Amino acid sequence: MYIARTIPELRDHLGQYQRPAFVPTMGNLHDGHLDLVRQAKPRGDVTVASIFVNRLQFLPHEDFDSYPRTWDSDCEKLRTAGCDVLFAPDERALYPEPQTCKVHPDGALADILEGQFRSGFFVGVCTVVMKLFACVQPSVALFGKKDYQQLMVIRHMVRQFALPIEIVGSETRRADDGLALSSRNGYLNDAERAEAAQLSRALHVTAEAIYAGERDFAAIEARAMETLSARGWQPDYLVLRRRADLQVPSASDLLVALVAARLGSTRLIDSLEIEN
Repeated sequence: MYIARTIPELRDHLGQYQRPAFVPTMGNLHDGHLDLVRQAKPRGDVTVASIFVNRLQFLPHEDFDSYPRTWDSDCEKLRTAGCDVLFAPDERALYPEPQTCKVHPDGALADILEGQFRSGFFVGVCTVVMKLFACVQPSVALFGKKDYQQLMVIRHMVRQFALPIEIVGSETRRADDGLALSSRNGYLNDAERAEAAQLSRALHVTAEAIYAGERDFAAIEARAMETLSARGWQPDYLVLRRRADLQVPSASDLLVALVAARLGSTRLIDSLEIEN
């Protein structure tokens, strides 16, 4: 696996390829990330992953400084998964001057849900993803559906800027008890980890209500929020939205359920597409 630390190193190495398949990450890798790398391999002529903890998408009170950096194990996992190239710049390499030019995504999609509770988050995400796309120039990039709104925001950005990049959303990889794999699961203590599976359970209960024929979306959402709160969670939202644009749905729309909630000091998110 070739490791590039600077943009010129990366571009020089990738010059011999025509169709890079790209998986951007912030490191602290788990099986969900590695699934993306394995899925990327047949989609291009070189498989590229990046590791960069992006300061721009962390709010001042969030965990940028304490976010786990697990370089040695990340490299070994990527090699085992078949990654060909790892782009691992430091901040000075990716942002050699203050990043005053930023990508501001459509507020109708980016200022709701995560954008409401983490103001500016998607500006940071879109800015770093756009810059990574400029560096790697991939033909395809893969993102997990756990971060469903992020996937939608990036797809919208790519479409609006007419970037020649296929955005692939990969199904969420889960632990045996249903908990979506996430780098932040490592913050949970044993008791919290046992409880954490209730987050995906809340999504499935929501889906079951739809399958049973309920269409009072607000009532379904309220019940799920109350259930989580009664178990000691601090939910930010649990909502049913239209898959096409994450707006409030009608009864005939294809649906996705999205949730964000804090358990102790750890904030977790998850999503579930509903076949209705």
